[in-house]
Amino acid sequence: MFFALKGENFNGNTFAEKALKEGAKYCVVDEKEYAINKNYLLVSDVLKTLQQLATYHRKQLNIPIIALTGSNGKTTTKELINAVLSTQFKTVATQGNLNNHIGVPLTLLKLTKDTQIGIIEMGANHHKEIELLSNIALPDYGLITNFGKAHIEGFGSIEGVIKAKSELYDHLKEHNKLIFVNENDLTQVKQTEEYNNLNKFGTASTSDSVIELVSTQPFVTIRYKEKIIKSNLAGTYNFNNIAVAIAIGNYFKIDLNNIVSAIESYVPTNNRSQLIEKGSNTIIMDAYNANPTSMLAALENFKQLEKNYKILFLGDMFELGSTAEEEHQNIVNYLEKNNIGNTFLVGKNFYKTKVNITSILKFETFDDLKAELQLNQIKNKFILIKGSRGMALERILELL
Repeated sequence: MFFALKGENFNGNTFAEKALKEGAKYCVVDEKEYAINKNYLLVSDVLKTLQQLATYHRKQLNIPIIALTGSNGKTTTKELINAVLSTQFKTVATQGNLNNHIGVPLTLLKLTKDTQIGIIEMGANHHKEIELLSNIALPDYGLITNFGKAHIEGFGSIEGVIKAKSELYDHLKEHNKLIFVNENDLTQVKQTEEYNNLNKFGTASTSDSVIELVSTQPFVTIRYKEKIIKSNLAGTYNFNNIAVAIAIGNYFKIDLNNIVSAIESYVPTNNRSQLIEKGSNTIIMDAYNANPTSMLAALENFKQLEKNYKILFLGDMFELGSTAEEEHQNIVNYLEKNNIGNTFLVGKNFYKTKVNITSILKFETFDDLKAELQLNQIKNKFILIKGSRGMALERILELL
């Protein structure tokens, strides 16, 4: 079935005839002139119809749905939850980060009568988006990875972020569904303190799943029920992502050995906290995305790693609106105070910052950085690469 969706630069209705010729049984269109025979289903709004059909399908199957959102770590957390649950259940999870008003319905429509659990990632950069996605997916369980300074342009402030992400909590509370809460995150605790249907995890002895951070050198190692779990994920911030997966595995009675093997065998891809060896250099590639919260977390983690000869490549953070100048300067101030290693800043926002130490170099464009790296080869270094998706800093790998 072909859904004639519209975008800024295309009208799906114009492709309907071609879709039928290429094997679609039906085409859902919302412009009358394209509905020329019984194989065209005319509706008032194709996108809304897709969303309604996904909800109908989800209700028919009545499969437990876990929903997650948050400012950072959504996709890694979703992958870890899926890795753990799929050891004993047939799962369907969001592919990649198809987590918006189109991606969520498409994931729900992938559920079949054989599916035992659905795992739905929800992303948003404006208020009411998580509310919409919750009403489409109707989750039975939910969690928020964290509240950070992401998409400030759309949310207005950190308080706006908390309010927007908590639309998932609001939906779950309204329908008396279970919320997984990280007890180490005081904002999560506060947002759920008057609600009883909770499953708590964290380092506190009061948690339903007590999980301890053992080490982050160079990967996160965890202790859970006297088992040591050695992950392939770099960065202290990944402790919480792994802890969620353990807590959900525990709740769904996944065998402890399966939880351990699922987490230990998970290897990150897509430039998310990957450890890469390239020539004589060792690289933490964390260039999938960035905001002030995740950037500071990455820097703090990199600072603590016991390595010599560190180099940092940091790219602009996008969607910060009027706070962009201040937030980029905050990162520079942190770097000046901590002096982790020689730093290359790239992007228009970083280029505008005031820098007072010679170990920080600024480049307005990627091409400017490229010219520098072609003149000065980097060897035998421990490197962090971090920036927003639009900066595409993974291109640096080709220059090392």
